Amino acid sequence: MRTFLKLVFSFTLFGLVITACEAPKNEMNSGDTANEQSSAEKSISDAVFNANLATESDLSSIGISAEMITQIMENRPFLSMNAFDAIMGDDMDKEELYRKIFVPMNLNTTEEADFKMIPGVGDRMAHEFEEYRPYSSILQFRREIGKYVDEEEVARYENYVFVPVELNTASEEDIKALPGVGDRMAHEFVEYRPYTSMEQFRKEIGKYVDDKELARLERFVYLED
Repeated sequence: MRTFLKLVFSFTLFGLVITACEAPKNEMNSGDTANEQSSAEKSISDAVFNANLATESDLSSIGISAEMITQIMENRPFLSMNAFDAIMGDDMDKEELYRKIFVPMNLNTTEEADFKMIPGVGDRMAHEFEEYRPYSSILQFRREIGKYVDEEEVARYENYVFVPVELNTASEEDIKALPGVGDRMAHEFVEYRPYTSMEQFRKEIGKYVDDKELARLERFVYLED
């Protein structure tokens, strides 16, 4: 009987120890989940829509009128931010609007003054954007501009800019860094190498996208002479 009671006591004590050990773990997991949800919500709220890719629902959600949505859809693709800016007129708060929607700018060719259309970019930062040309990759942009602002601000800037890639030598990672280019399209870019002309690029990639999307993609790439 004594042996039996000892066994019962041992198992009870063991169960209490296990319960005590697991409780903090469960609390930690709950906190991690909450943090992940907060991060996800933050990234959604901080997102900047690409004016060439946003849906009508996206455009409506940021307060653009039905009439202006029609103009945007009819005039796409915008091959520069200047083209998009021109149809938006002057009767709105563009600083606030461009925090929500933009046409990414080519870091190697955009005029320094035009960089100031990016919300929060003034004379000094626009000059720094131009100072480090030519950029060979978005990683270089992160490194150079990261000397002046923190990682969060660099990441915000990346919503507004891109570095064009050389079709025959760019890594898939650099291709996927281009606005609106995912894994599948990056694979197709690589699949048809070597490209001998931009006409070949148009022919091959045109098998997968329509003419408007092809025109949008074409501004992100080039061929070395």
